[in-house]
Amino acid sequence: MMTPRANPGRGATRTAFACAGLAIGMIGLAFASVPLYDAFCKATGYDGTPRQGPALAASAARAHDSMVVHFDTNVAPGLAWKFAPEANRVEATLGETKTVFFRVQNTGSKPSTGVATFNVQPGLMGSYFVKIACFCFNEQTLQPGETLDVPVVFYVDPAVRDDSNTAHLSEMTLSYTYFAAKNGQPVTGSVANSASSGSKGDF
Repeated sequence: MMTPRANPGRGATRTAFACAGLAIGMIGLAFASVPLYDAFCKATGYDGTPRQGPALAASAARAHDSMVVHFDTNVAPGLAWKFAPEANRVEATLGETKTVFFRVQNTGSKPSTGVATFNVQPGLMGSYFVKIACFCFNEQTLQPGETLDVPVVFYVDPAVRDDSNTAHLSEMTLSYTYFAAKNGQPVTGSVANSASSGSKGDF
């Protein structure tokens, strides 16, 4: 009695379908991983990304302990804006809500749209710098010469003192960079106004 032989063509077809399915799955995972990674960073403070959350109760503040927060502002090439904080640094009582305003101005000759990204240094402080409200990732369109004041509301989590990696720190830096925006996302390109690159300081 002869044993039926496997159809090599059918096996190859199955393999091709399996490979195609795997490729499609990997592409879908790549697209999904971006918002998932962003959400993970905001929830945990990973990689210097400030956490997002509500304000703490007043009783949680540590009146005799504070952190000096420095502000670094930049404008990427391609966006003719000036960008500066109202103060270059503040002393923030741990757990206490703090509000700091930043001023942006369109120094170009036509309307333009920008969006700000941010980071905290040292990166370990991302877990303890908590944003309650922020202008970052919100598109702003400014007319020529228009000026806008935008706030960031935050607190430094008192738990920073319970972490052996950060307990000794007394200073940190919150850094923002404004980029030209397209469809809500920061973009880079040719320099629209080279004078706007890295703009800092008072108006």
